[in-house]
Amino acid sequence: MEITGYELYEVPPRWLFLKIETSDDIVGWGEPVVEGRSKTVKTAVEELMETYLLGEDPRQIEDHWQVMHRGGYYRGGPVLLSAIAGVDQALWDIKGKALDVPVYELLGGQVRDKIRIYQGVNDDDPQEIAREAQDLVDRGLTMLKTGVSPDGLRYLPTPAVVDELEERFQTIRNAIGNDVDLAVDFHGRVSKGLVKRIANRLEPYDPIFYEEPVLSEHNDALPALASSSDVPIATGERMYSRWDFKDVLIDQTVDIIQPDLSHAGGITEVKKIADMAAAFDVAIAPHCPLGPIAFAAAIQVDATCLNFLVQEQSALGLPTGTDTDRLRYLSDPDVFGYEDGFVEIPSGPGLGVQIDEQYLEERASESVDWHNPVWRLEDGSVTEW
Repeated sequence: MEITGYELYEVPPRWLFLKIETSDDIVGWGEPVVEGRSKTVKTAVEELMETYLLGEDPRQIEDHWQVMHRGGYYRGGPVLLSAIAGVDQALWDIKGKALDVPVYELLGGQVRDKIRIYQGVNDDDPQEIAREAQDLVDRGLTMLKTGVSPDGLRYLPTPAVVDELEERFQTIRNAIGNDVDLAVDFHGRVSKGLVKRIANRLEPYDPIFYEEPVLSEHNDALPALASSSDVPIATGERMYSRWDFKDVLIDQTVDIIQPDLSHAGGITEVKKIADMAAAFDVAIAPHCPLGPIAFAAAIQVDATCLNFLVQEQSALGLPTGTDTDRLRYLSDPDVFGYEDGFVEIPSGPGLGVQIDEQYLEERASESVDWHNPVWRLEDGSVTEW
């Protein structure tokens, strides 16, 4: 078997899908994208395919990963490792289909029967976000996540702003009660001079974890936060390889890591990251605000990791009627089998999902040019989105 061709599709809302074709007529799918940089990643994927993979046996996944990563003198970072991630997903999809088994069987088999999922809720109005949270709980979700702030924050805002952040979290907690887990996503928006202050104010409302309390370039600030709060710390959506995660694991200042299957080198690398984290008694909760291929890839890894905690998703695992447009890319929108806050692990070969190529072609014909907004403070300076 050899790789004979590939196609890339930019589709709404902000996704990039990769199709790899083989001489045996087996097709593999991957989702290589950096949100807001899809055209850049598309070029990187084209370079990988043209330089290394066309004409090669797709089943030699580990060797291909090493060649794509180490074959270039410069390596790492979001663009290159996201490109590798999407290719890697597609290669695993091909190998599973060739052997007629799900990818999780090739990774050692299942250690669980279903996958717990959660979804983010965000709105400017605390009452509105509380209603949205309650609706998701009524649909069966047992965990939610909310951002620490709907707007940009100054390095040190006024006490009134901190009061508003606490009121926001308190309103959601009061709406959903204590039987539902609620995480706080700092999203790297908060300065390390402010993060402890906010963390201490929110701690009485029992968040399950604080996500990305500081940007990954400031991970050296995590030990101080860990020593000042009892809330578990999660981070990793902007970390791209096992070498990025190595220091935070050795420092023992994080409790949950959140690699993204479309950013952190794909199935091959995230499985290694997860196993490395297990040696430090650190859980894994993969980041995934993306499409059905990335979600399916994450589930394949989740199924095999005893230290898996919970899986983020973007309205893909919920009952029909919440966001059906996102599920339309699949021939079988019910493949994830949602019930009571969990999804079933797809049992089909490869990633376990089939793409509706006719619908994909229709959506790929549309213009897609998504970029995250640029936020500015009242003095005109740029702040974190």
